[in-house]
Amino acid sequence: MDSQTLQSIQLFEKCRQFTKAREIQAAGLYPYFKPISDSEDTTVVIEGRRRIMLGSNNYLGLTHHPKVLEAAGRALSRYGSGCTGSRFLNGTLDLHGQLESALAEFLGKEDCLIFSTGYQANLGLISGLIGRGELVYLDKLDHASIVDGAKMSYGDTLRFQHGDLAGLDRMIERTRNTRGAMIVVDGVYSMEGDIANVPELVRIARRHGVALALDDAHSLGVLGPNGDGTAAHFGMTDEVDLIAGTFSKSLASIGGFVAGSENVIHFLKHHSRPLIFTASLPPANTAGVLAALEVLRSEPQRREALWANTRRLQKGLRDLGYNIGETDTPIVPVLIGPMDTTLVFWHKLFNAGVFTNPVMPPAVPPSQCRLRTSVMATHSFDQLDFCLEQFAGIGKGLGVI
Repeated sequence: MDSQTLQSIQLFEKCRQFTKAREIQAAGLYPYFKPISDSEDTTVVIEGRRRIMLGSNNYLGLTHHPKVLEAAGRALSRYGSGCTGSRFLNGTLDLHGQLESALAEFLGKEDCLIFSTGYQANLGLISGLIGRGELVYLDKLDHASIVDGAKMSYGDTLRFQHGDLAGLDRMIERTRNTRGAMIVVDGVYSMEGDIANVPELVRIARRHGVALALDDAHSLGVLGPNGDGTAAHFGMTDEVDLIAGTFSKSLASIGGFVAGSENVIHFLKHHSRPLIFTASLPPANTAGVLAALEVLRSEPQRREALWANTRRLQKGLRDLGYNIGETDTPIVPVLIGPMDTTLVFWHKLFNAGVFTNPVMPPAVPPSQCRLRTSVMATHSFDQLDFCLEQFAGIGKGLGVI
């Protein structure tokens, strides 16, 4: 379709008027869609130069673990490159069942259902369970997949201020009556790094007779006595009804899951459209996740290294005078301020050999733009110290610290 035709269609007018990203590109400060041409665990090659990756969710550093790569390769040879069908029909492998059983056991739940992405897991959980006239309560900083799952459902969505559980309690008291309802929150919030107050959420859910679901995308492999997530971190696995998550972070692949009671999982298998109407998780990914889960369980030293690195980066940034908020996890947001300053700061870090993720409106208010950094178990102290040196020099040069 040529540009003249595009301009004659009203729907596409907003596309023509969207110029902000092009302006940032023209200024040489565009931070998104940077192609990675090579990856070696904690470093990547972008635009011909090797840089320290300080923006990955590969918390345990398993994307290059030999056991993960070997398992994926064997599955590729045995099953082929894809399943070419839905789990509901021709797309279920024995590997899928093995992974579901292993995850259910690891998370302390009766059953588990895997999805093709973590995004689809939340879509499938919420839209599959919440029906017409029912309610879903969301924290205002919940991940977009949770918000979109609520939009897909036929229920009513109510959102409470981030972490305001007294407000949530009053909201449920005011709105629920006898309707079926569910609270859905992130276990660890992906932009702030703070942990949900699970004990208080459980108390509120039980008081009102509503279900409680946690999205453990950033908790699995990170929190809990064995890396088994937020509920386990608080010793409340049995009290949390449903645990969702992704394989694209600590488990070094792609895909997602929902774990809970057998009857709820059985219901979702027959009512979750994002499961039924999409092709299943490919064999190599499934086998890789199984292997990564085994490594997670058998190499606890990786989580110890992750937390040692987390403490080093957090302390280093705070000692330099940066505001990193209330983070309690390997997600370390560095508050910079205005968007223009944040983009310049990102670009200077990038040129110095450090890759981070700028977070800008509408994800955050215009005055609270930040660089989202995240730590891996396999970062060396030397790498983290190099990153801190760059933060020190650039921050002083730009007047941020």
